[in-house]
Amino acid sequence: MTALTLSTAAAPGLRADAIVIGVAKGAKGPVVAPGAEAVDKAYDGRLAGVLETLGASGAEGEVTKLPAPSGFKAPLVLAVGLGPVPEKDTAYDSEALRKAAGIAARALTGSKKAAFALPLTDAADAGAIGEGALLGAYSFDAYKDNGKDPKAKNGKAPLAEIALLGGKPRDKAYKAALERAVAVSEELNRARDLVNTPPNDLNPESFAAIAQAAAKEHGIKVQVLDVKALEKGGYGGILGVGAGSAAGPRLVKLSYTSSKAKKHLAFVGKGITYDSGGISLKPAGHNETMKCDMSGAAAVFAAVVAAARLGLEVNVTGWLALAENMPSGSATRPGDVLRMYSGKTVEVLNTDAEGRLVLADALWAASQEKPDAIVDVATLTGAMVLALGNRTFGIMGNDDAFRTALYEAAEEVGEPAWPMPMPEHLRKGMDSPTADIANMGERMGGGLVAGLFLREFVGEGITWAHLDIAGPAFNEGGPFGYTPKGGTGSGVRTLVRLAELTAAGDLG
Repeated sequence: MTALTLSTAAAPGLRADAIVIGVAKGAKGPVVAPGAEAVDKAYDGRLAGVLETLGASGAEGEVTKLPAPSGFKAPLVLAVGLGPVPEKDTAYDSEALRKAAGIAARALTGSKKAAFALPLTDAADAGAIGEGALLGAYSFDAYKDNGKDPKAKNGKAPLAEIALLGGKPRDKAYKAALERAVAVSEELNRARDLVNTPPNDLNPESFAAIAQAAAKEHGIKVQVLDVKALEKGGYGGILGVGAGSAAGPRLVKLSYTSSKAKKHLAFVGKGITYDSGGISLKPAGHNETMKCDMSGAAAVFAAVVAAARLGLEVNVTGWLALAENMPSGSATRPGDVLRMYSGKTVEVLNTDAEGRLVLADALWAASQEKPDAIVDVATLTGAMVLALGNRTFGIMGNDDAFRTALYEAAEEVGEPAWPMPMPEHLRKGMDSPTADIANMGERMGGGLVAGLFLREFVGEGITWAHLDIAGPAFNEGGPFGYTPKGGTGSGVRTLVRLAELTAAGDLG
């Protein structure tokens, strides 16, 4: 993990591989952002003109490299675009700083140390820059030669150390902001690692073992239900999905408790470690990235551990519904009826609509503890991707105010999201002549149908929301901002922010 520190050193005298500055897009050309005054002065106040000559405009995502001025111990200045200059008397927003820091950190892959002289007016800015830099520096190299030897010719190690200039190392607020950035980023990157791990190495059993190890390290109580325990408990949904795999399913419960907590949140994650579609086999071209179908469970796992590391004054229980969905002679068939943990029966019309089945059992299990709210996270439907694209997740729920609060929390931390409805008329499409409900309904509005199905397994009177992260959970395109190619860790920061707001009493 990249090291992150606050520094009061002046940019010219700091030994580093590069000085990172911000440049904004002004009405008449690029504008040097606050934080880079020492660098601009060394260019005799002409840094904006030099950058413009080199083609810089200050647009978001833009990177311009130039030799450091005479007298600087760092040999390189890296100018990163922040987007439009803020309106008068306003500062750069947190997400602009996060993105710029992430882009700069990725551009400096292979460097040992960089000094970030980006706009930093308060502790919140320090936290945003630190978080963006740590997320942008992420690299998954465990299965490459350079994962063993960072100096190997086919790859470079991530940026090793980041010093944030202009911070206050002895200020409690600044130290807390950096500690938060480190905890959240490290756990989010742990979630990315899990999503990127190939399914021959990550199955329900090994995922459970990883959760157990982390729980022990951070003082979290953990319980793992194996196949025998699931059979004894009547978890028909999880068992039904995992029936076709040689790797048996698991239900993992992670419990973080605070002696000062007044509220209890439950997070439920879909953990399909590989999704072939089962008997309803996915067509060619749709299987290659299905290791990412456990992204919801990874997000829940990371959020619970982050809450523990931050010592939040709220009880958080995470439920990881883990199974591998494979076709075999023992697999659940279309037309089978499963008796769920809640006692309801479900006619399985499509075995590729499996995520809702494992979530249904875990939602009912979570409901038995009567938490103040439940949030489930899942790469649930292709329909949500069609509706919202690859970067935005949908939010549904049985309480409009809670759904809005989640949306606002997501926006605050920089995770694009959108509130979605659950039209009651779509429920009828899941009526089954054989069972209490079918796992499929109308094709149009399929993401909303899935939400209606999940609602059936939430305990009466419990506030609940559903995050469908099918779009943003796995980035098949090129990296952008602080988001890498591959697993993204979508949902982690929203869950952590929800826990923080709940601990502070800001959600009622």
